[in-house]
Formats: sequence, structure tokens, C-alpha cells
Amino acid sequence: MIRPLLAGDAFLADVAAARRHPGFRLWWLGQSGFLLQWQGRHLLLDPYLSDSLTRKYAGTDKPHVRMTERVVAPERLDFVDVVTSSHDHTDHLDADTLGPLLGANPRLAVVVPEADRDVAAQRLHVDPSRLTVVDAGGEVEAGGFRIAAVPAAHEEIERDERGRCRHLGYVVRFGAFTVHHAGDCVPYEGQAERLRPFAVDVALLPINGRAPQRRVPGNFSGEEAARLAHEIGARLVVPCHYEMFAFNTASPEAFVAEARRLGQRCRVLRAGERWTSAELEDASA
Repeated sequence: MIRPLLAGDAFLADVAAARRHPGFRLWWLGQSGFLLQWQGRHLLLDPYLSDSLTRKYAGTDKPHVRMTERVVAPERLDFVDVVTSSHDHTDHLDADTLGPLLGANPRLAVVVPEADRDVAAQRLHVDPSRLTVVDAGGEVEAGGFRIAAVPAAHEEIERDERGRCRHLGYVVRFGAFTVHHAGDCVPYEGQAERLRPFAVDVALLPINGRAPQRRVPGNFSGEEAARLAHEIGARLVVPCHYEMFAFNTASPEAFVAEARRLGQRCRVLRAGERWTSAELEDASA
């Protein structure tokens, strides 16, 4: 099993030590999960910090065998201001992660697609009014972060009976910075044009691709993720959604090769590894 660069006490110590630095920080938590830190505030993007899917699919013909050890137990993250879920798949809306987070952070803002309000409330055992909801084209503010929602195609843009997008990507703005978290997504017409006006600093994009034999909706390939980042003018792209489940993963090698071919700056993180925005300034010096 893959060991995170930092986990448990060491990970928490790194998060605490980073608070005194300027700019912002990101830690990859595995799958599509990231911790964002800025001015003493903390935002979790689509965290999956449990073994709920491994347990759920044990003994079936689609086992979710974990590849990477857990970075940190969710109940230990007692300093989080905001958490997002981009859609209702369990690796993005996990009761075994979000329940302990809510217990540790009673005032936690939970941002979910408006189309998922009821399922999220049921899964988390909270009143629907407890959730902060947004639909594609909308924006909410939570914990000092402005979060705009854009459609995500997983593998197509799906809408509910009221026309609300079932899968979202988020554009998070704070201070002078902008981070785009794509959720689960494949390329779609007009995607780059929709994202380019946000002037994204860091794009967090899935790279596990799609294959019918997996029997699950897919995502960008590594090459597609690198190309989208280049097309929207992202200053940096970080891959995610791989090395979590053995049946649904990919190597980042093709992503890195395509980014280099395009001249697109990229950074491959290990689970539990910190990235800091100072690297953006170093690159432009």
C-alpha cells in the first residue's frame, strides 16, 4: 500500500506550522480531496477519509481495494471552516468522513449542489437548511471563501427534474487567488470558455480517465486534464482522482508528459504533501 508523505500527527503538525506563512497552501488528501489553507482559514474540497467504499463493496465483483493509506482521521480536523461536495458519489459525499467532521466542527459550512440537498441531508442526518447549496452559474460565500459553481460532465452534464446540475465543479476565490476544483468531469463543449474568465491560478483536475470495463462514470485522461489547464490559462495544474482504488486509477506519467509538451506548469503531489503558493511567485520571478 502507498504511504502518504505525511499522515496523522506529522500531517497535522505540518498544517499547524504552515499557518504563519503568507499566501495559501494546499495538501492532497487522496482521491479528489484537498485541504486549502489561507489566512488561518481552512477549506476541504471533496474529502474521502474513510474506508466506507471498501467495506460496501467487499465480496462483490467490483471491490474497492484501497491503494493509499489514509492521511488523517476526519475527526482530527477540528479547525475546518468549509467543506465541499461536488456531487453525491460516496468518494465525494461520504457520511463516514463528513459526519465526524461535523462533530468536530459544529459551525462547519457544508457546500453541496442544490440538486443534492435532500440526499446530502439524509446521508449526514441533518436538516436540509443546515446545508449551503449552489447550482451551476451561482455563487455562495462561506468561511471567507467565494465559491462559484460550474457544470461538470460525469460523463455528461446531467440535470434533475428542475434543471439543476447533478455534478458541479467549483471555482474558489479568496484574496487575490483562484483555485478550480473540477469534481468528476470529462471535456465538454464550451468548458474552457466558461472557465477562462476566472483567471485560475491552480486547477485541480482528475486524471483517472474512463473505461467501460470499470462500470463507473469516468473522468479526464491525463492528457485531457493537461490540455484543459493549458486552454484556460491556469498558472498550475495538479492531478487527482488516482491511486485510491485499484480498479479505477491511472499513472500521472501521461499527464506530466502532455503538460511538458504544452509548456503547462504542473505539480504532482504525494498524498499528505503540502504545496505552497510561493511556488507560483518563484516561477514568475
